[in-house]
Amino acid sequence: MSRIATYNVNSVKARLNRLTEWLDRTAPDIVLLQETKSTDADFPRTPFEERGYTVTPVGQKTYNGVAILARDSVEDVIDTLPGDASDTEARYVEAVVGGRLRVASVYVPMGQAVDSDKFTYKLDFLARLYERARTLLAWEEAFVLAGDYNVAPEPADVHDPEGCRGDVLFSRPERAALRAIQHLGLTDALRTMDPRPGLFTWWHYRGGAWQKDTGYRLDHLLLSPQATDRLTAAGVDKGERGREKASDHAPVWCDLTMEAAPAPV
Repeated sequence: MSRIATYNVNSVKARLNRLTEWLDRTAPDIVLLQETKSTDADFPRTPFEERGYTVTPVGQKTYNGVAILARDSVEDVIDTLPGDASDTEARYVEAVVGGRLRVASVYVPMGQAVDSDKFTYKLDFLARLYERARTLLAWEEAFVLAGDYNVAPEPADVHDPEGCRGDVLFSRPERAALRAIQHLGLTDALRTMDPRPGLFTWWHYRGGAWQKDTGYRLDHLLLSPQATDRLTAAGVDKGERGREKASDHAPVWCDLTMEAAPAPV
């Protein structure tokens, strides 16, 4: 059994104690981090390596940043989302873990507002992610594209569907872009295992959003058919959001039954 988790930590250094405490309690095999806000050179590797993780960060100063923490070998690393050589933002890292599961940590731009250039960039990013997913599906591998997608797919994924309709995070264009990726044949692990409404993963720091549970489900694990066949459980560690100096996101995870890596010849 392998547990794969995605977690937007909103600064790996600021949230280091929260993150390591969560790792000690839950012991996931693979953790896909977003919004690490750290360069590769400054990434705090030691606490994770002491816990048996190989650390593969892709970062930049102050903003963005993604990383893979894995308890197994990490190979075939891709440190940018293909399709736009001019995009230098640290929002994507992909690798094969243990020789048997390909994973990617994805940090989709928020988009700021639907009439902004940043929203155009968001839609372009999702279009490139669509093409990457299509490529990976052609390889017929088990893979998980996980991260902060900054899109709530359905009305059940927001606290106030009518009030949020048309706004960034829940507008028609970005929801359609995410739906197109899923319709390639990917499975939303959390929704498959738990269809209840109100499974939020992000609560704004302002306006008492956490206390009022006015959240959004923005963090997703999208599985290829080969990974879906091995899906046994999924959930949100919601309690992490309520801890002192917590990220505004909660970790989301899924369990897969994975065969052992083949012995070397």
